[in-house]
Amino acid sequence: MTKRTQGYEIPASALQQIRVGQSEQLVTLVLGSPMSTNTFGDQTAWYYVETKVNQTSFGLAMVQERTVLAVYFDKNKKVADRAVYTLNDGKVVAIESRRTPSFGEDATFIDSILSSF
Repeated sequence: MTKRTQGYEIPASALQQIRVGQSEQLVTLVLGSPMSTNTFGDQTAWYYVETKVNQTSFGLAMVQERTVLAVYFDKNKKVADRAVYTLNDGKVVAIESRRTPSFGEDATFIDSILSSF
C-alpha cells in the first residue's frame, strides 16, 4: 500500500508565507491558482484542496484525509484571513483559523468540498 497526495499539496512553508494584507498576485505566486473560489458580500475566498489517499497494489485508492486551505480576501483584493479545515467525524473542523467557530457564510461550501470526491 502506498500513500500519495491528490490535488494540491499544502506545504507548511507556503502557509507561513500567506499573511494578512498581501495581494492576490502574491498568493498566486506562492500557492498557484486556487482549485475553487467563492464570493460572499465584498469578500472572496480561494480554496486549495489536499487529499491524501492510500493506493492498494490493485490500484484502488482510498481517501485517508482531506484538507482545505481557505484564503480570504477583502474588497481591495488583499488577504483578510486564512484558515485550514479538515473533516473530523463527518463535521468540518477549523484546525488553524482566527475566524469564528461558525466560520461564516462559507461553512456549507467548505463542507461540500470536504464531503465530495
